[in-house]
Amino acid sequence: MRARDIPNLITFGRILLVLPVTWALLDGRYPLALGLFFVAGVSDALDGFLAKHYGWTSRLGALLDPLADKALLISCYAALTWNSLLPLWLLALVALRDVVIVTGAILYNYRVEPLDASPTRVSKLNTFLQIVLVLLVIFQQASGFGEARWIDWLVYAVTLSIVWSGVDYVVTWGRRARKRGA
Repeated sequence: MRARDIPNLITFGRILLVLPVTWALLDGRYPLALGLFFVAGVSDALDGFLAKHYGWTSRLGALLDPLADKALLISCYAALTWNSLLPLWLLALVALRDVVIVTGAILYNYRVEPLDASPTRVSKLNTFLQIVLVLLVIFQQASGFGEARWIDWLVYAVTLSIVWSGVDYVVTWGRRARKRGA
């Protein structure tokens, strides 16, 4: 193992956390889920810092990092929906956006040119809002603090950002594909 492999190992660790976080949520162990979700968040920040600061980036890391993030978020949304803490339509919207983006990325990669994608600002905002919503719901369940009104507001903010970022990706990458003659 080389030092430059550390970010990928941390990302693998985050992928391994998906099952325990999901289990904790489904079992109603919200303090444990909150702690594990926090560890996953710190690991995401740490692997990103190491990769950028030391130049330890790799194609594998570029693929695994967003996969780990999406797996964790979708699993949390699914578990919180199962526990009737988030609406089913929101889970469907989160999943649909990701399916559209991944399908578009695969098609672009194979029909136009190798994809070297980076998230847009709108997509980063969407991911941030999705994470904050999950954290707020888990925190409220773990501690009993917080108002449902804030969760309702965040549900609608996440919904708006999902639609906005999904449309942004389709428009942006559609233009790029047309410019490349695909």
